[in-house]
Amino acid sequence: MLARIALGLTLAMAAATGAAAQEPDLIFKKSTVWRALTPDDKLAVYGLDDPVVEGVACHYTTPERGGIAGTFGVAEEVSDISLACRQVGPVKFKQKFGQGDVVFSERRSLIFKKMQIVRGCDVKRNTLVYMVYSDRPIEGSPKNSTSTVPLMPWGTEVPPKCGEWMNS
Repeated sequence: MLARIALGLTLAMAAATGAAAQEPDLIFKKSTVWRALTPDDKLAVYGLDDPVVEGVACHYTTPERGGIAGTFGVAEEVSDISLACRQVGPVKFKQKFGQGDVVFSERRSLIFKKMQIVRGCDVKRNTLVYMVYSDRPIEGSPKNSTSTVPLMPWGTEVPPKCGEWMNS
């Protein structure tokens, strides 16, 4: 019975991560805890482009556990993740989106935890709002980080209004 529940949760998580199939680019890692015979604990910085909004990129820093559990990919990663998103070119929307749509998602433990970067639009300020958080199906996690991208002119290009690209 427990094996069926675990398999069901794993399949559900795999389906949820399919929404954001892009792999982030590893920028660099920095050791934070030295371990004698196994890999160190590290902070890893990744970059990714918003798959729906051309001209916006996000960078996030996440802890990665070393040790034996980290080596075999069974360590539960902590939820301390930072996020910074910026306009890196003229903004063009590829499709409409909803408040809280997933930009990127990845597993943070063997079964129960995942990290998600989601996007919204502050219509009044014409600003994209990105939030990263990790969640657990049972107890949740209040740890999160938010970054905003005010849509600005790029060269002679007038920025689009993010509210015009929202699903009703």
